[in-house]
Amino acid sequence: MGMYAYEAVDPSGEVVKGKMEADGEATISERLRAKGLTVLEVKEQASSPLMDMLREGGTSKKVTLGDLSLFSRQLAAMLEAGIPITRSLYTLAEQTANKGLSKALQDIARNVEGGTSFSESLEGYPHIFDRLFVGMVQAGEIGGTIQETLVALAEQLNKDKALRDNIKSATFYPLIIGIFAVLVFLGMMIFMVPVFVDFFPADAELPGLTQTVVNMSDSIINYWYLYIVVFAAIFFGIRFYLKTDSGRRLWDKIVIRIPGFGQIMHKTVVARFARTFSTLIAGGIPVMQAMNQAGEAAGHSVVEDTVETAAEKVGEGKSIAEPLEESGFFPPMVTHMIAIGEETGALPDLLNRIATFFEEEVETLTRGLTAMIEPLMLIFVGGLVGFMLTSLYLPIFTVITEVM
Repeated sequence: MGMYAYEAVDPSGEVVKGKMEADGEATISERLRAKGLTVLEVKEQASSPLMDMLREGGTSKKVTLGDLSLFSRQLAAMLEAGIPITRSLYTLAEQTANKGLSKALQDIARNVEGGTSFSESLEGYPHIFDRLFVGMVQAGEIGGTIQETLVALAEQLNKDKALRDNIKSATFYPLIIGIFAVLVFLGMMIFMVPVFVDFFPADAELPGLTQTVVNMSDSIINYWYLYIVVFAAIFFGIRFYLKTDSGRRLWDKIVIRIPGFGQIMHKTVVARFARTFSTLIAGGIPVMQAMNQAGEAAGHSVVEDTVETAAEKVGEGKSIAEPLEESGFFPPMVTHMIAIGEETGALPDLLNRIATFFEEEVETLTRGLTAMIEPLMLIFVGGLVGFMLTSLYLPIFTVITEVM
């Protein structure tokens, strides 16, 4: 997929310009001709890291789920009031504080003015509007329920934001304490250890533990730049690997097995899948397409692969619940309620109930994990300081013992 700039003429003779993402110039031309436009020029936009950064909003802050939720609700309200979609988009572009979203909305409004559908215009900004958002809008356009779809999207985004906030709250405290522990360790190595070394006789034979700490302190003070290079290389190497498909899959498998936190992650992705699946089905998306999009929106490779396999089996004539149950990833309660929903025709409602239940479970587990981690992290920091002090005072204790 690439970004293409096009220039065309509408039936009234007015020149129309815009941008669209597609897999080739031929696809762009076909889309424009299908809308009654005469194509003048289609040109692929140069792609580079700098160009991608500028297209995604440059140095402006990232478009958040809260931004998208607010945009969806405001657009739905303006459309319900009878305001044309192009005018609504221009108005919201002026009102939003996020510069990246504002620029995107201006371009989308121009594309819609040029005859491109709203959903196709959104496809040009995949870094802002994901497949779930675009798919829902497209279904709303086809079914004539765009306002209801936007409201449902806003609710979905709010629920997703709440889940992510719970995950952040579970990891925030350990992260802060971990950073504090590293700073304390470096401070003691750089400033405290050299002071103690001055008290030790030059020819004194230090205990092994003390000598190890002294050597480590010397290396940090004298070769600090090597530490920075090594840790930077490790950090960026791991970050690059995690962006690859194999790295992401490995990380997902590791995270979900971490005691305590893995259970929270498991329930989070199940809740996100159920909520998204419910929203898509209620919005008129076909079941197989809804399953695949919901699997991607769950944000976990195990769920994505499991749901993709299940969707294929559903296409072969199986029920939704059966292949999900065979995977072993989804709890029995989830698959049983999905089966009941299929039988009674109330699948969206039961999926919403599943999502609500697991969202509450995540919130409860997060509070419990945070309460448990707090004393453990304090013990860890205290143990680190105690280790350093013990290693530094050990020669003094040894001398006193020998004298006595």
